[in-house]
Amino acid sequence: MGLKSVLSRPVAALVHGQYQQWLRQPVATQQRVLTDLLAQGAHTAFGRDHDFGAIATASDLARHVPVRDYEALYPYINRVKQGEANVLWPGRPLYLAKTSGTTSGAKYIPLTKASIPNHINGARDALLHYIYRTGRGQFLDGKLMFLSGSPELEQVNGVHTGRLSGIVNHHIPAYLRRNQLPSYPTNTIEDWETKLDRIVEETLDQRMTLISGIPPWVQMYFDRIVQRTGRAVKDVFPDFNLFVYGGVNFEPYRKKLFDTIGRPVDSIETFPASEGFIAFQDEPGNPGLLLLLNAGIFYEFIPAERFFEPNPPRLTIADVELDKQYALVLNTNAGLWGYSLGDTVRFVSKNPYRVVVSGRIKHFLSAFGEHVIGEEVEQTLREAMAQFSEVDVVEFTVAPRVSNNPAEPSQHEWLVEFATPPRDAPAFAAALDAGLRRRNVYYDDLLSGNILAPLRLTALPAGAFQRYMKSLGKLGGQNKVPRLSNDRKVAEGLLG
Repeated sequence: MGLKSVLSRPVAALVHGQYQQWLRQPVATQQRVLTDLLAQGAHTAFGRDHDFGAIATASDLARHVPVRDYEALYPYINRVKQGEANVLWPGRPLYLAKTSGTTSGAKYIPLTKASIPNHINGARDALLHYIYRTGRGQFLDGKLMFLSGSPELEQVNGVHTGRLSGIVNHHIPAYLRRNQLPSYPTNTIEDWETKLDRIVEETLDQRMTLISGIPPWVQMYFDRIVQRTGRAVKDVFPDFNLFVYGGVNFEPYRKKLFDTIGRPVDSIETFPASEGFIAFQDEPGNPGLLLLLNAGIFYEFIPAERFFEPNPPRLTIADVELDKQYALVLNTNAGLWGYSLGDTVRFVSKNPYRVVVSGRIKHFLSAFGEHVIGEEVEQTLREAMAQFSEVDVVEFTVAPRVSNNPAEPSQHEWLVEFATPPRDAPAFAAALDAGLRRRNVYYDDLLSGNILAPLRLTALPAGAFQRYMKSLGKLGGQNKVPRLSNDRKVAEGLLG
């Protein structure tokens, strides 16, 4: 056992103890965070515009600060981007995290001196909690690989700008840098496939112990390893024992990923976003992610079914209930106020507060009034795969298929890229339909009333999703294909 793994245990115990202090007072902790945020934001342009001096409680916040998504907050963010100080947070941000485009173009999320530790410490503490719970820190003595965006940054009106994963790369602690792969020159390669080939070359002869990244892109890396060597990942990297992931639901990828590895490995799920590091899996095997209540973010929760009302209720941590869907709203020390993250969560525990990420508030399928959410289709697919054990899925998405023939009902179309297809495709499709009908009463009613026909299962050729993402310039990195759409844009792109 190396020095790093030995020293990690007392550090893990110390950090775990620090967490217990605020975990015992979650509501008071969140109120303290809100008070601190308001004090900092009071003398900003946003604070003056929204009378922060009159805000003391969450109820006050809801009255003075409307919920906004990026588009609605953009006039303020654009002032920050233009170099103006004291707009959303005191001073100017240290960085702008550039993310996937919206109707305003690419998103630019401010990262401040106060908010950067949230991103760094969240990832660090996820690893330390794993060490505390398991006693296994040996991964620190080997090579650690983080599949991320380029760390090269550009200047936008004097502010360093780039992808969040690339920005965070600059803050990896010195004691881990010697273990880190890929190398800096390789990490700066923009073309994903070229970069992936170089990463394979750099890692093949290394003692890899931890690999981190979004599951579909890690799967691509593993596939290249197998193609190059003709061996399972476990034989190429016998000391690989920890997989860290986030950004998408892992379950649809789990079977194929572990089949490619050749054996189970421990995993840690995280909930990172450019807007803040929200939660991480603090207990191996427990699917709930510990919500970080003491990290410079004051959370609000809107019942998902009421999100699009003119004045929906905005709940605090004290008000939430288990097993209900909530849209997540953030107020942060990066200067995001009443910010709709777009993700939905479901609480699975209140002591401590743990969530699972259940989908995207805008990524639902309700072309016919069914309001199917991401969690429902992912659970349905997982259940069907359990029934058809030969099935391996690479990626999938679901879209409406609207019939132009009054005699033929419309239907959902599941576009699936299989690594191993079902031996009986119609039976597999029927299992998907039955599973979704059990989970969504509106979908069941539509089929019972012959308003919708049973779903159509469309098997896509190998590499379809990769080719589609490449055509958009979004291959690799933090990019994800939406699980659900209310139009045919993604579906036609894949079929084309």
